Amino acid sequence: MLQTSARLLKLLSLLQTHRHWSGTELAARLEITPRTVRRDVERLRELGYPVHATQGTAGYRLGAGATLPPLLLDDDEAVAVVIGLRSAADGSVAGIEATSLRALTKLEQVLPSRLRHRVQTLHAATVRAGVAPSPQVSPTTLMAIADACRRHERLRFDYTGPRGEESVRSTEPHSLVHFGRYWYLVAWDTDREDWRTFRVDRLAPRTPTGPRFAPRDAPDGDVAGYLAHRLSWRTWPCRATVTLHESAETILRRIWPGMGIVEPLDDGNCLLRLGAETARDLAWMITSVDVDFTLDEAPAEVADALRSQGERCLRAVR
Repeated sequence: MLQTSARLLKLLSLLQTHRHWSGTELAARLEITPRTVRRDVERLRELGYPVHATQGTAGYRLGAGATLPPLLLDDDEAVAVVIGLRSAADGSVAGIEATSLRALTKLEQVLPSRLRHRVQTLHAATVRAGVAPSPQVSPTTLMAIADACRRHERLRFDYTGPRGEESVRSTEPHSLVHFGRYWYLVAWDTDREDWRTFRVDRLAPRTPTGPRFAPRDAPDGDVAGYLAHRLSWRTWPCRATVTLHESAETILRRIWPGMGIVEPLDDGNCLLRLGAETARDLAWMITSVDVDFTLDEAPAEVADALRSQGERCLRAVR
């Protein structure tokens, strides 16, 4: 039979799965009597764990408490939390760096030596390179937007566009999306009567929030897909559509997220719609896929950029 302290940890581990347990099931798992289960539950409550008794079934479940009692993590969970805190310490959310470092210090102090060694080994062998600094957003702004999304309340905010133009927007917020290095809000713009995406680091919410609204279905049925579509196509000044002479399945493995929109045509061909800042950038992106293609729709500058790139490559190998 497990000793009392080990048994309490085992009981807590079972309850943290967030399922309902009957007293009989817990007693069988712990190899104790239902009466001992009741005593152990009382001990956990005294330690601050909100263990609730379910009516009618003589069972138990762990609820959310007003305080934060100690958490029970297995080895992989503890390592994952440490890695996440290290990433948050230099992440895109402003103001949580110091908090993350304090939490990381506390956690590393109580890690068993075997886990501390794993974490320190990973940290020592890791070098961050080629990562552009992310525009930071305020946690207060993120929480204000998330709360408006959850409550289905209209959100008004001051917004600065990509060219510095300022406006006041009235929206029905749908979702926050962390895409690449940026946070985005996907929302229904009530003035334009259409879906729009907004960079969170460019907006400042106005309070209080507006009236409640009936939530709409996600744009295109997929918020992440809609955002990728917007970022890779509609927002760029130079855009093109090409037919790639490979299957869509093959192409999707070669392009990076947000590069473009792939539409299958048949087993050996697909469309790629993509955009960039300049025709030269667009030519590089098209040829980087490394398959035969046909230029379908594009400004004349894109065809010129492709010719120049081809001639440059030929001169290089003569």
